[in-house]
Amino acid sequence: MTNTSRHIQLMDTTLRDGEQTQGVSFTPDEKVNIAKALLKRLGVDRIEVASAKVSEGEKEAVSEINRWAAAEGYLERVEVLGFVDHKRSVDWIVKTGGKTLNLLTKGSENHCRTQLNKTLTEHVADIHKTVKYALDQGLKVNMYLEDWSNGYRDNPLYVLSLMDAMRDYGINRFLLPDTLGVLGPDEVYDGIKDMVTRYPERNFDFHPHNDYGLATANVMAAVRAGATGIHCTINCLGERAGNASLAEVAVVLKDKLGMQLSINEQHILDLSTMVENFSGKWVSGNMPVVGSDVFTQTAGIHADGDHKGGLYESNLRPERFDRKRVYALGKMSGKASLLKNLEALDLSLSEEIQDKVLKRIVKLGDSKQTITPEDLPFIIADVMESRDYHHIKLLNCSITSSLDLESTVSVQVEIKGETHKATGTGTGGFDAFIHAANKILAKYDYKLPKLEDYEVRIPKGGETNALTECIITWKAGNKNLKTRGVHANQVFAAILAALRLINLQLHERETGTVN
Repeated sequence: MTNTSRHIQLMDTTLRDGEQTQGVSFTPDEKVNIAKALLKRLGVDRIEVASAKVSEGEKEAVSEINRWAAAEGYLERVEVLGFVDHKRSVDWIVKTGGKTLNLLTKGSENHCRTQLNKTLTEHVADIHKTVKYALDQGLKVNMYLEDWSNGYRDNPLYVLSLMDAMRDYGINRFLLPDTLGVLGPDEVYDGIKDMVTRYPERNFDFHPHNDYGLATANVMAAVRAGATGIHCTINCLGERAGNASLAEVAVVLKDKLGMQLSINEQHILDLSTMVENFSGKWVSGNMPVVGSDVFTQTAGIHADGDHKGGLYESNLRPERFDRKRVYALGKMSGKASLLKNLEALDLSLSEEIQDKVLKRIVKLGDSKQTITPEDLPFIIADVMESRDYHHIKLLNCSITSSLDLESTVSVQVEIKGETHKATGTGTGGFDAFIHAANKILAKYDYKLPKLEDYEVRIPKGGETNALTECIITWKAGNKNLKTRGVHANQVFAAILAALRLINLQLHERETGTVN
């Protein structure tokens, strides 16, 4: 951690540079809602909301953002990218009620000569004209040096000459982009350190891209070198491989460099989810800070270490982001994983029941990737209700269903050490199973009783892959019996409930007892 703590401005450019992501185009309403959330809820220092002159929809959105920002006291923190076009970009921004122009100039000789077909002297003259007009209209001007990374590497004299021409011309902040994401941390540090040393009275922002996966590391190097502002986007949106992730930048600057930031970490996930929904670009489960799985411990040994002393926890605690640590339940679970989930549910089970529940979880984990905490009460209830009767054991079962045809079942079971096979058809998979099972059970003078009620439930808020609990009420003589089955597949949950009834009634018949 650095010894010198200072405030670093975070400028979010999701609404401008992030919208250059392939397939992403925010509606005006979406842009307004994201802008409001970035400034008021998350608390970023500045936002870049658009490029001037793009479209009427863009103009409408920027105007609405500026009206809201002016009323709420945020107008000085809203910025728009403009171009070296004398009055056109400036007039566009002024008409939207904006106050800040981020002027895109050519930060490399290659761009200046190839794209503009101009000399540096000619380009500077155009910049002076645009900046003067912007300042006369009451705008604050920041200046991008587009392709600065290549420009500084290939011809630093060009970059320094451009800086010398603009250093005393009323520019508020100089914005240094790694436009193609070509730099590594050492190159970023050397380049920005040189700029800061040569122009100590000026403020420099660093604008990284992530083409080599080095955006966050490059941010650290830029801040160490003296940059006072960092540009980032929500969920790494941006052209090609995207920009630096605001979530990653925020935690790294705070935890690794000890920098002061304005943002409210508890709203990082809110913004990530909002942008995810509006953009249609979904965040991977293992994306740092905002991914769905990043605060989930899967291995039982990790849960054990946390249970005994927080051995697998770090400063990157989920509570910082209004999240919770989750201990996954599945085939890799250990007793500590179960205990952590029981603690969260405020449940206490005997050692015997714990062992049975864990065995059931591991077995279910072989057919289902993970068992959610919401699934756990189903499993516990199922285990606590079960008795160790094994008169009939399901060996295999195949179900085929189609839209306009009857379902068919092929089933293999073991009864008293003997294997039996049968097929059945019915209006659904469970109906077909009952018919097949009754064919086998007829050999033992047994028939499944009439079905009185059939209830299927999944956990509240459950996903489509949640465990299913099936509770069946059977009309058994003069009484009703209820049995329960739990499985990721709804039909097999019902089948397990039926097998439980068969075992119960065969046990009663053999022992002469009534349960």
